Amino acid sequence: MKLLLATLIAFSAAGLAADAPPAKPVLKITPGKVIIPFDRMQRPWGELISLDLATRNGKFRRESNDEVVSFTVMPYAELLHHATLGDLQDFRVGERAIFRLHENDKGEWVMLTYIQDEMNMMNGHKEYFYVEQIDAAGGKLTCKWANADLSFIREQAVTIETDKDTRFWKAGQPAKFSDIQVGDKLRTKTHGIGRGKTRMAWEVFLDDESLLKFQAEQKAVHAKRILDEGAPGYVDESSGTKLVLTLFNEGEEQVKRLKQGTLVHLAPAGVDRKPTADPITGKVTLLGKNGRQTQVTLELIAPAEKFQTTGLARLWVLAK
Repeated sequence: MKLLLATLIAFSAAGLAADAPPAKPVLKITPGKVIIPFDRMQRPWGELISLDLATRNGKFRRESNDEVVSFTVMPYAELLHHATLGDLQDFRVGERAIFRLHENDKGEWVMLTYIQDEMNMMNGHKEYFYVEQIDAAGGKLTCKWANADLSFIREQAVTIETDKDTRFWKAGQPAKFSDIQVGDKLRTKTHGIGRGKTRMAWEVFLDDESLLKFQAEQKAVHAKRILDEGAPGYVDESSGTKLVLTLFNEGEEQVKRLKQGTLVHLAPAGVDRKPTADPITGKVTLLGKNGRQTQVTLELIAPAEKFQTTGLARLWVLAK
């Protein structure tokens, strides 16, 4: 009886082990793949110190402890500027933003998958600075940082500083510091001062209309850039005249024009995402989704010898 019971327990344990879900794979930054390890990331606020557009490297200062952090911008990183998509050249030295970092193979937190400006963060979370005190002489505002219905308060007291370079906007038009009243709800674009946690405003938006005007202008800039410079992406497969690309979601203006049979131009690209060779013509044979990105299969008019798997490419849709 004891032997039978032990056998049943052993079989039961084996069955439970067999039915256990497989371990969740550990995500890590991988060259040539769009991977964002959400389970291992840091998202500090910081002040942008430098950007090298050719190498896509930069530095920022953590405003929590003044540590200078070096980073490498992944080719697919989301660069959120003026509350929508942008590119590295849109960001100004000194700008305060959230920098999303991941580890490299050495365990260093240097791989960057987004820069989110203050406008984008506040607009996305539907949050505002509610004015509680105004120091007209010092050009300072004391505000409560909360969501639209005040059901969530992120910070009780935030100081927003202004200077001679600060611009104020109301109803989409230039305004003045004196137009701000206690009880107003604001959004801002701010910069640091090289140390500590200071919000020195470049832009102060007294209403949603003003922020949305900036957003619309940025959307137009980004759309034109993608149409002119092509949609960026990774090469997933390069075999003979067959080419498979994963196009990053920032290339929407090109992607939404794609369908089976669409003619396109393609060129390999370097680290700076600029073309490294003359484009060649191809035809779309298959479209699909790869997470938030778009995967496109193409038949080229010539062998895809210049395209390296895991390398970068740019794609342009040819006008009919």
